Amino acid sequence: MADVHPEHAQLQADRIYLGWQYLLLHPDPGPPPKRPSPGEEPAAGPDPVLAESDRRERMQDDMLNQPVRLFRGFALVLSVLLLIVAVAGYLDWSFAIVGLVAAGGVAAICTYALMQGDKAVRYRALEQQARDQRRRQERDKELFKAQEEHARRYREWQESKDRHDRQLSWYAVAVPDEIDRIDVAGGTLPGWSALITLLGATRLYSGGHLTVLDLSEGAIAKDLIELARKGGDDPLVWVLPVDLPKLDLGATLKPEAFADVLAHVVSVSEEHRTTRDLSFDNAILERVLEVLGENATISQVTAALRALAQVGDPRDDLRFGLLTATQLERIGTLFGRGVSDRVVIERAWALESQLRKLETLGTEAVRLPPARLRVVSMDRQAGVFGNRVLGTYVATALTHILRQSPASDRPWYHTIIVAGADKLRGDVLDRLMDACETSRTGLVLTYRSLTPTVRERLGRGHAAVAFMRLGNAEDARVASEHVGTEHRLELAQLTETISASLPGLNGGYTSTVSQVDDERELREESEADLAEDITESTEWGRTADKISEKERVLQRSREFLVEPHELQQLPTTSVIVTDATATGRRVRLADANPAILTFPKTTLGQLEDVRESAPALDPQGADGEEKPPPNLGPPPPRLDWRKGRA
Repeated sequence: MADVHPEHAQLQADRIYLGWQYLLLHPDPGPPPKRPSPGEEPAAGPDPVLAESDRRERMQDDMLNQPVRLFRGFALVLSVLLLIVAVAGYLDWSFAIVGLVAAGGVAAICTYALMQGDKAVRYRALEQQARDQRRRQERDKELFKAQEEHARRYREWQESKDRHDRQLSWYAVAVPDEIDRIDVAGGTLPGWSALITLLGATRLYSGGHLTVLDLSEGAIAKDLIELARKGGDDPLVWVLPVDLPKLDLGATLKPEAFADVLAHVVSVSEEHRTTRDLSFDNAILERVLEVLGENATISQVTAALRALAQVGDPRDDLRFGLLTATQLERIGTLFGRGVSDRVVIERAWALESQLRKLETLGTEAVRLPPARLRVVSMDRQAGVFGNRVLGTYVATALTHILRQSPASDRPWYHTIIVAGADKLRGDVLDRLMDACETSRTGLVLTYRSLTPTVRERLGRGHAAVAFMRLGNAEDARVASEHVGTEHRLELAQLTETISASLPGLNGGYTSTVSQVDDERELREESEADLAEDITESTEWGRTADKISEKERVLQRSREFLVEPHELQQLPTTSVIVTDATATGRRVRLADANPAILTFPKTTLGQLEDVRESAPALDPQGADGEEKPPPNLGPPPPRLDWRKGRA
């Protein structure tokens, strides 16, 4: 598999990806600003109120000028009568001229007074029109300024809208490979499946190796196996106890290490056993293996323990070739007779009764081709106690193999995932943690519940802790105290909606080691694309189109405090990740749904990196051309104030 190059970032081998954090750095600016428009008053014609006031003033002037008009009319009539009488000869012209001058002068004075009144009325009308014109100009000027302000605000809104539409919404939540371990507390089987699929896929596609020990009996790595096949690998899958004969794990261990492994396997059902008890069992097994020699099988060990415990007929084991006569004689003299003999017999009987579940181990071992993904799972139809024995054996054998291996040059190059680690004893977990730390092997432990054994080891050392849904109230209380109830986290609506509709896990694993041939299927060499492979080969990816459609609609989120009742109702794929950094302790909420990687607004870069390095989005498109604003109708005509000043 080659490194993948998603659209927004590159998969980095020095990071362990646990999900995606939802955050909108640029909020939705809302609707565009409303364009200002002129008032609804008529564009032409006088103001009705002003027209009525002008009419009343004219009527008042007419009433005041009515006597002057009557007097002027009387003077004019008098002038005409004087002229007629003088022409008829009834009045001397000297008197007539004096009368005409007097009456005409009075009429002229009255006419001048009336003309002055009309002129005053016209002046007031013109003055009112000028005031109306100035008022209209002020309104137009204010409208022009408002339109310019609207244009500026619209450009700002357009830039904000472009930033909001083009921004990333899902940021990778990852921890550096400097940490030694990841502890995952709580969760459901679908949630574990999502987290392990995402974490395992990113490790494989960055060039690493992965071993999954699935003690959950829920086939949580099924999608990861299909994804590895799509990426060009041929995973090896053991389904125990069916594939126990082909499991050669621990075959190369030295007798001392093999005895230690078997002693821990026997202790799986005895939670309160002390170190002294383990040492006693280890001493018995070491002596037995010393008699059997190197490369002793489990069936030979159980045969020797039966002889030591005086159970059954040893001649049957001699007939099947499990023991030789010399070995049988030496076993009979390993321990002295007396009171201690009874103790040895009881412990040998207990050892044989539990180790017989491993009798077929490695009896049909074949040469297996190398694989970058190895999955060891327990058959859900097998007994619960038998599965615990098998799981303890695999975990302890892995521990001894890691102890004998040199430290890796690259941290987390080999990653071990133990799903359902709370089924293992505390000392088995401690030894596995120490072995992974010294060999620089990445270790991921998932726990269904926070038992006292788990609480003592949760986050111990340089480890990151992830919390998923914790249905138990006491577990939720412990988790909230570990994280801190003062933290406020943002949960995407999409996470809640999708988690509510997730189906359960169906089916189980299909063994591959039983169908291994020397000649592997030849695959075409091609560049791997993690997002495309998730879409095509996982159940999460096959629903990506439907989820992506909801992602475009469900862009809301809500905040919540890390309180017990909130942890009890976390969505299935939600993960609260806590880890320590140089600047302090980080607490982040992630969605482990692998399908989110296929979203167009998802990046493999972390939020802190994007904030520091990504340039601010501009309102221009990818090709550098400015995008036109949406069609909001024709703009209003621009006003030219120079015309009003001419």
